[in-house]
Amino acid sequence: MKDFTLITGDQFLRELGVTFYMVGVALFLGSILGLLIGTALVVTRPGGILPNRVVSVVLTTIVNVIRSLPFIILLVAIVPFTRFVVGTSIGPAAAIVPLTVMIAPYIGRLVENSLLEVPSGIVEAARSMGATPWQIFVRFLLPEARGSLILALTTATIGLIDASAMAGVVGGGGIGDLAISYGYQRFDGFAMLVTVLSLIVIVQVIQAVGTGLARRVRRR
Repeated sequence: MKDFTLITGDQFLRELGVTFYMVGVALFLGSILGLLIGTALVVTRPGGILPNRVVSVVLTTIVNVIRSLPFIILLVAIVPFTRFVVGTSIGPAAAIVPLTVMIAPYIGRLVENSLLEVPSGIVEAARSMGATPWQIFVRFLLPEARGSLILALTTATIGLIDASAMAGVVGGGGIGDLAISYGYQRFDGFAMLVTVLSLIVIVQVIQAVGTGLARRVRRR
């Protein structure tokens, strides 16, 4: 490969693994936080299962503030927090912190939208049967919103892959950083082509799997 490019096959595979590592961990943590945020936004809103104006306003404000920041600015702005959490501001572990902070509110909004798509009649029917707020959420809202939630996580995963390309700012690495460091800064056209095609294939596969799973769940 060195006859055509500055990067090696091992280097490409290593950076591909770094991308999967950063995206996988950030998606796992962000999904947990996002599910909690989205659920809280739905149940505490006016007319929700457990309406609470203070919690609803505070959460909405936090989500809106974080989502207002471009990722590259968020990445740099929370460096002290990143250093506090993982003990360093450089490397893949340091990149996971801002990726998680970025994606959690994003997933929260997607979860909120998915849960709000559930017809209100289902919640009313559950209430009439004497279901508790927890039972309404677990046995009625979540099952009805499964297909939409899968599509939401699919969208979030693709967004994370997009954002991981900026991990190079904190030395996070990954194939996005490979494209910028070699393809753009060192004019290595082959490296750029390989990394771009790899990202396209990864995104297409994720989208196809997510769409297929959502369609399968909705048919049941």
